[in-house]
Amino acid sequence: MKALPLPVFEALVADALDEVPAELMALLDNVVVLVEDRNPDEPELLGVYEGYALTERGWDYGGTLPDRIMIYREAICDICETEDDVVEEVTITVVHEIAHHFGIEEERLHELGWG
Repeated sequence: MKALPLPVFEALVADALDEVPAELMALLDNVVVLVEDRNPDEPELLGVYEGYALTERGWDYGGTLPDRIMIYREAICDICETEDDVVEEVTITVVHEIAHHFGIEEERLHELGWG
């Protein structure tokens, strides 16, 4: 489907973040969630987590720029047929990338149905 306007898509990402249990959101540490059109290196990528998972942070972690969760608007819209599909894919992608922040690997996410 044609890419949704940026403000509409950003609202879907915000809605997906609202669906994450408050207990988990409280544990997100030094993370920012951003929307971009596409990943320049992998244009079909739906989302990416860039940073240090909580499981990789040691005593010396500090003073670093925030980790980033990137959600790619055009790539998600490309694989969806309806706006409802976009809503579902945004939620899956947001949860998937947040899980990486907690150190959950790709294989486990697929086993859990979030892949």
